[in-house]
Amino acid sequence: MTTDRLLVIGAVAYDPKVVPIWESMRDYFRDAGVPIDYVLFSNYEAQVDALFARSIDLAWNTNVAYVKSEQRSGGMCQVLGMRNTDVGFTTRIVGRGERLGGLGELKGKRLALGSADSAQAAILPLQWLRQAGLEPGGDVELLRFDLDVGKHGDTGTSELEVLRALHEGYADYGAVGDPTWIRELEAGHVNSSLVKSLWTSPPYCHCNFTALPDFDPAWAARWSNALLAMSYNDPKWRRLMDLEGLTAWVPGRKAGYEELTFALSLT
Repeated sequence: MTTDRLLVIGAVAYDPKVVPIWESMRDYFRDAGVPIDYVLFSNYEAQVDALFARSIDLAWNTNVAYVKSEQRSGGMCQVLGMRNTDVGFTTRIVGRGERLGGLGELKGKRLALGSADSAQAAILPLQWLRQAGLEPGGDVELLRFDLDVGKHGDTGTSELEVLRALHEGYADYGAVGDPTWIRELEAGHVNSSLVKSLWTSPPYCHCNFTALPDFDPAWAARWSNALLAMSYNDPKWRRLMDLEGLTAWVPGRKAGYEELTFALSLT
């Protein structure tokens, strides 16, 4: 890439807050001396295509979009940064019951899942069922909520439907990302005497800033260093970080996507 133009970053418009987030990100990087512009997409598949067409320089990807980019690049993409909340991400299996010794106990039960392209609410839970020796749709009845497909679960709508199905008795168990569970519990939207967290997944990684293998390393380092310097203690950028759901940006990493990579290879 040349250095005589702005870096262009792609993001998916999954919520109205995405616009103020990226307006603030543009302000931040201008002040940091690494000016950017951004392009919003309606879905992650279009964003990944744009990255490989080189109409954007970086993509703010979900873990699913990142893994697909890695597969397309032969495992050579660069990861330039991520939120502290993207490391150690987990999924909860929640349900109408008192205990769950392991996922093998879901045999013969009804499991509610979120959007088919959501790692936390569908793709990985199906993988964990298989690891427990269960055949999804055979040993376990699946109740699917394929809402906002293309957003990779970012809207959270499908996970709210999972919780609703549990409260109304249409499902015995459900898969939701840990942030959704905590947020809904703290907001009082969960009847904790009826629906409880019964199993927590091993940790994995979520979103990251993805670049193609040949993205200029000097610019990658310059941009990443500016990103990591954003401070939650600076009131000018705290609202941006609150909207994006983090308290610190951390260096990009490729570890933490292995299980999702395997799960996607089966589809």
